[in-house]
Amino acid sequence: MYNKEGVIFFMDMQDKIQKELAKIDGEDKNQILENFNRFKQFLSEKVELGEKMGLSEEKLVKTVEIVASYLANHEEPRNREEKVLMELWKSGSEEEQRFLSKLLLKMVKRA
Repeated sequence: MYNKEGVIFFMDMQDKIQKELAKIDGEDKNQILENFNRFKQFLSEKVELGEKMGLSEEKLVKTVEIVASYLANHEEPRNREEKVLMELWKSGSEEEQRFLSKLLLKMVKRA
């Protein structure tokens, strides 16, 4: 699905995003994840930053996909909304996860 450049971008972005998420201190992470509206705001700010950096829609979706995957594998849901998202994420195929990422991106762009 990805050409060589796309694979390199994905691996580089995945590494950068995971490092950034791991650097968020516990208190800040709790504040972001405790409240779903705050989580949407945080993600919206990161999407806006990506847009200002010139990331394409496809790369923004891939970034959301990386964040969602990281959260599903490393964080426990802290509210009902996060629980539903985690269940949807873990139940979905790769294609369905990509579609869910597109929907999440669309949602936070409206926030």
